Amino acid sequence: MTPAIAYVGLGSNLAHPRRQLARALVRLAKLPHTRVLAVSRNFVSAPIGATDPQPDYVNAVARLSTSLSPRALLARLLAIERRHGRRRPAGTLPNAPRPLDLDLLLYGRVRVRLPSLVLPHPRMHERAFVLRPLIDVAPTTTIPGHGLARRLIRNVRGQRIAPTRAHVLH
Repeated sequence: MTPAIAYVGLGSNLAHPRRQLARALVRLAKLPHTRVLAVSRNFVSAPIGATDPQPDYVNAVARLSTSLSPRALLARLLAIERRHGRRRPAGTLPNAPRPLDLDLLLYGRVRVRLPSLVLPHPRMHERAFVLRPLIDVAPTTTIPGHGLARRLIRNVRGQRIAPTRAHVLH
C-alpha cells in the first residue's frame, strides 16, 4: 500500500497537558508503517461546548506518513488514548475534560462516513484549536468539502487560542 499523508489532532487538558502531548507523539512515532513528518507548535485554547468549568486545552497537529488504513490508524490512536488514561464510558459528556484526545482529522483526500469513523473529521473546519495547528504544520492543506484551512480560520476568530512558548517536543 502506498503511504498516505494523515493529520492527527492532539489535545489534553488534564494531567500535565504538554507532557501528555509529548508522550503521545513518541507513541505515534512508534506506530508500525508510520512516520511522523512534522508537528505544529502547541496552542492553548479555551474548551468549547463544555457544560462545567474546566482547564484550558493544549492542542497540536501531527502530519504522518502511514501505510495503515484509516480504520487501523484510528484503532491505534484510541489505544494510545487508553494508555494515557482516557476512558469513554457510556453517558460521558462529549466535551468532558480528558488527559489525551487523538483525532484522525484527514487521511489523504479520503472521505468516509461510518458509525465509527468520519473523514474529514466532522466540525474540524469549525474549530480554531484544529485549524490553527493544522495551518502551522501544513499551510496549504485543503479540507475536502470545505476548502483551504487557512481561509476557514476567519470563521473561528471568536474562539480563544494562542501559541504556547514551549514546542510539543520539549
